[in-house]
Amino acid sequence: MHGRRAEAPPAAQGAKLDSQLAEAGIDTRQRGAIEALVRAYILDHPEILPEAMDKLQAREAEARLAPLRGAIETPFPGAVLGNPQGKVTLVEFTDFSCTYCRSSVKDVEALVKDNPDLRVVVRELPIIAPESEPAARMGLAAAAQGKYAAFHKAMFAGERPSNTSIAAAANAAGVDGAAASAFAQQTGVRQELERNLGLARQLGINGTPAWSIGGKLLTGAVGREALQQAVDAARKG
Repeated sequence: MHGRRAEAPPAAQGAKLDSQLAEAGIDTRQRGAIEALVRAYILDHPEILPEAMDKLQAREAEARLAPLRGAIETPFPGAVLGNPQGKVTLVEFTDFSCTYCRSSVKDVEALVKDNPDLRVVVRELPIIAPESEPAARMGLAAAAQGKYAAFHKAMFAGERPSNTSIAAAANAAGVDGAAASAFAQQTGVRQELERNLGLARQLGINGTPAWSIGGKLLTGAVGREALQQAVDAARKG
């Protein structure tokens, strides 16, 4: 089931609706009139259907996210931006080969600056290009040395992932290259990348960036304003 909530069969849902209408004092004739009005409204205003589908998809995403939230918000040691002890947690699934992730870097930096209580857990999701995985592995190795934020920034500020750009970013971040190269090949690093891919699949994430905060899931480069609104909502509880 991958954390997805089982839905009641149509017959059960219909029986529940009948019971609710009866409790509200609405008889069969009145129900027929209401259904006719609703149908006519939808036919006259079909533009509401995409909005309804968006809300349905958001609701389904929240249901999938709920049982996974603890695992998602538990970072690979060191792979955190902002305040490691922050009370508000934003999770970003990212790929160093992702143009939209690159464009979101400044948004995240602004969020961190404006929200001292924000912890950003970064989950490496190398799915775009073959070069994404070596970059992700080096990122986790940098995290192990306490240099994740510097490597993350240098990697996105440089060229697209390649052996040269990865080494340059590691050097700029002050990473011990030899130790990092050895660490990047460890089983724990492979398991972390596999874990992130599994979490993404369970959540229906098929691209980067993707964000999780306060039980909500956002996808794409949604922009600083939308992320700040999500942070504010999560802070309020």
